Amino acid sequence: MKRSLLLLFISTTILAACGGDDGKAKNDAELVKLKKERAALDEKIAKLEIEVNKNKPGKATAVSVMVATPQQFNSFVEIQANVNGDQNVLATPQAPGTIERVLVRSGQKVSKGQVLATLEAGAVEQQIKAIDAQVDLYKSLYDRQQKLWSQNIGTEVQLMSAKTQYEATAKQKAALVAQRGMYTIKSPISGTVDAVNIKEGDVASPGMSGIRVVNFDALKVQANLGENYLGKVQEGNPVNLIFADTKDTMKTKLTYVSKAVDPVSRAFQVEIRLGNNNKLHPNMSCKMQIANYQNSKAIVVPVSVIQNTAEGALLYIADGNKAKAVMVKTGHNSNGMVEVLEGLNEGDRVITAGYADLDNGDLINVE
Repeated sequence: MKRSLLLLFISTTILAACGGDDGKAKNDAELVKLKKERAALDEKIAKLEIEVNKNKPGKATAVSVMVATPQQFNSFVEIQANVNGDQNVLATPQAPGTIERVLVRSGQKVSKGQVLATLEAGAVEQQIKAIDAQVDLYKSLYDRQQKLWSQNIGTEVQLMSAKTQYEATAKQKAALVAQRGMYTIKSPISGTVDAVNIKEGDVASPGMSGIRVVNFDALKVQANLGENYLGKVQEGNPVNLIFADTKDTMKTKLTYVSKAVDPVSRAFQVEIRLGNNNKLHPNMSCKMQIANYQNSKAIVVPVSVIQNTAEGALLYIADGNKAKAVMVKTGHNSNGMVEVLEGLNEGDRVITAGYADLDNGDLINVE
């Protein structure tokens, strides 16, 4: 009896074990099936989201675009400049003295060599008066001796002595007259009196305060450029002169470029000769724009749209309803615009606003 019960227990246990293996296998199979169904469902959801987003402009980034079109492009070197007179001089005496008379006023036209003011020179003038008498005396003696010599009276030595005395005193007078001339202020050029910086009673000295004379028929504009611009500007380059105070712009050309760099400022001078211009005056300031590069068929974009990356410069263009990153090579830039040498084609729509929030392939809405 006990043996029969034992056999029955063993048989029941074996059957139960076999039934448990079948259940686990079914569960595993069901789990694999569900995972596959979920993966397929996720894929369908992702595809549907893309399609839905395409039809929802509100989800796209709003952008503005400009069409890449070949156009005239000029690159400018911009620098502050000043108007000067090609002949702008300060007339002063050659000898120190007290101003006796001022003979001109500001705005008066004067000629080269004209006396503008005189200085006190009493001592020299007394010497000139004293020698005048000697000159007259020796001239009279020389004339008399010539008459006697013509009548064969007297000796040649007497004639030569009289001549020598006369010529010597005449030269002394000429030297005193020249010395007297040093006590005047004369205009070294023909032009216009621009400023009278002296008055009667002032003490004037060579090279100090005096009377400024300017030739307005020979004005020029000068500026200094850093040595890094050497070779980048040439005589004949087109130039815009912008006068902010008078709200005037003048188009001209560069007439002179210095070949030497100042050892102190490390700059070199450029110059434009203007000739006569009633609107301009010495010491006026202006902005000088030198056009040192021109391209009549350039593709240009705003400098701000160029983004510098580790791979190089890029910008975004509108490719349908998506943003497309384009690597570009740039050239000259001026006035906030830059020339694109490679990477853009005529007709490309360059994104000029909204690009900061974009990545390659992002959806966009062109406004």
